[in-house]
Amino acid sequence: MSVRNLRIEFPTRRGTLVAVDDISFDISPGEILGVVGESGAGKSLTGAAIIGLLEPPGRIAQGEILLEGRRIDNLPYEQLRRIRGRQIGAIFQDPLTSLNPLYSISRQLVETIQTHLPLNDREARTRALALLDEVGIPSAGERIDHYPHQFSGGMRQRVVIALALCAEPRLIIADEPTTALDVSIQAQIISLLKGLCHEHGTAVMLVTHDMGVIAEAADRVAVMYSGRIAEIGPVQEVIRTAKHPYTHGLMGSIPLIGHHVKKLTQIDGAMPRLQEIPAGCPFNPRCEKVMDCCRVERPNLQTVQKSRVACHLFDGADGEARAGE
Repeated sequence: MSVRNLRIEFPTRRGTLVAVDDISFDISPGEILGVVGESGAGKSLTGAAIIGLLEPPGRIAQGEILLEGRRIDNLPYEQLRRIRGRQIGAIFQDPLTSLNPLYSISRQLVETIQTHLPLNDREARTRALALLDEVGIPSAGERIDHYPHQFSGGMRQRVVIALALCAEPRLIIADEPTTALDVSIQAQIISLLKGLCHEHGTAVMLVTHDMGVIAEAADRVAVMYSGRIAEIGPVQEVIRTAKHPYTHGLMGSIPLIGHHVKKLTQIDGAMPRLQEIPAGCPFNPRCEKVMDCCRVERPNLQTVQKSRVACHLFDGADGEARAGE
């Protein structure tokens, strides 16, 4: 999947608010791209735009979304509906609200399978059973006719993952898939996602605010701030040698086992509201390394080692030297 110069706007009576501002990234087959940032950074909106579920008055004002080279952001609703589920799957934050409480798991799986694949009832049920086995539902043959309330939170999330995989999609948007689960179940779901990604060659966009989940699951990570990408690169590169001051602050706020520190790093202030995003770099009011140019000129993403960073600290030939001062 390729996203090119995506801009998402919300028209209001007081003017147009820009929620996602000119972001671009790619996800390769079999790759997990983690998208991380504070609440309001634009992570979930980006995922919603990709699967065509932006709520009005939100709209894509600029840019392109391409799936396997085909542009999908400008397709009519019915065409996009056929792609959603067939080529793009979705895993949402709360599995209880993602499943219909009035229908059994078998009915929901079979209906989804038959919507996208030419299978009869028997074939669809056989595929549903295979999917439940694949995602680790014990005694799937007995539990397939149970209702969502009869499953634990972790089991419900496994069912949601099975629903997302029904038609063997090429891309999965996973929006905070582990937030509502306890730590031990989180680890199981992450392991499951990684295994399915590598076995099926599916691309995954993993939206989360948890850097621990990113470190464990993702191949690359995109750090978002105020609707823009601040830094994007291989996950180990970004975690170990964060370039952008915002990313550095995020990493410093995570306690490490075996490292004794009296005080964790703190990023003062809060992310600006959409109507109050400052000129230049949106992070400049909170940045300890702010310069005059940061307040007036928007930084572009530029290559620094294996990552791409939007920061004036890396402008010019002496960028890296200035960043290390």
